[in-house]
Amino acid sequence: MNLTYSEVGATRDGPLPPGYLHVTRRVRVGVGAEAFRVAAEALAGWRPQRGAGLLVRTEADRPAVGVEFASGIGVGLLRLWVPCRIVWVIDEPGRYGFGFGTLPGHVETGEEAFLLSTDFSDDAAGEVWFEVRAFSRPAKWWVRLGAPVAKLVQARVTDRYAKAMQGL
Repeated sequence: MNLTYSEVGATRDGPLPPGYLHVTRRVRVGVGAEAFRVAAEALAGWRPQRGAGLLVRTEADRPAVGVEFASGIGVGLLRLWVPCRIVWVIDEPGRYGFGFGTLPGHVETGEEAFLLSTDFSDDAAGEVWFEVRAFSRPAKWWVRLGAPVAKLVQARVTDRYAKAMQGL
């Protein structure tokens, strides 16, 4: 399946592309190397999604480029599953994260990224930061029709991602 947008990787570096709703959120999640390690493991284990109340379906233990997954929001038969694919991963000293893009069947078109970073140095413990970056627009007519509600849902889920990572 092909991604539903052309600006693949735009959440990794640089400005987010025009023509989409942009979301950015950056919160402090801890201090020091151990806090970074714990946060990176949580991120690799889909903790932001699960902590936000989403279910995650995937055969992968960890995010990797090309891994497909679906997250589900709602309850019971009213659960909406949205398919995505990991399009980039960063795993280096002081930075860990990944970005994923929408696949056909998703209610939005765009990309979302989760990134941990720290300013470790030889003489400082370093604060650990969790950042969400996203760009999206409705892919379905009924999502366009309910755009104000969709924006509220996206903001609430983003808040819940941040709280999940802050609560480690």
